[in-house]
Amino acid sequence: MTDDIYMRQALSQAHNAWALGEVPVGAVIVKEGRVIATGFNQPIGSHDPTAHAEIMALRVAAQVLGNYRLPGCALYVTLEPCVMCAGALMHARLARVVYGAPDPKTGACGSIVNLFAQEKLNHHTLVTSGVLAQECGGVLKEFFAARRNAAREMGSDQQ
Repeated sequence: MTDDIYMRQALSQAHNAWALGEVPVGAVIVKEGRVIATGFNQPIGSHDPTAHAEIMALRVAAQVLGNYRLPGCALYVTLEPCVMCAGALMHARLARVVYGAPDPKTGACGSIVNLFAQEKLNHHTLVTSGVLAQECGGVLKEFFAARRNAAREMGSDQQ
């Protein structure tokens, strides 16, 4: 399935984030069957609270297309977008958002709120959830388990 192919590319971006010590979330933007932009989480290293994977990909796609509106584009992201990202995705007029793992703490596509379901908003984006959800969630679980283990080892080294 095509969604799986693009989500695997988003997973590859998530590994880029992990390699830099960032929470492993990755995104790709596709237009007419072609990846036009990629992004991964970079808020820690860039000292930028807006540097989520989705925002990083949006910035590149807007430059590639020469427009802040991205009609006809689809975003694939490994984790359910937060409120900030969902708002940016709506403002960019994406046709579709596809995400992997749900985010029960900050998800804005149905886990906590569903901004895309708000009928009063002037743009409506099609949302598809759960694409490679186990793999996407697994990367996050492995990352946080590794961080907890490293913290425990640091604590035991100091005794």
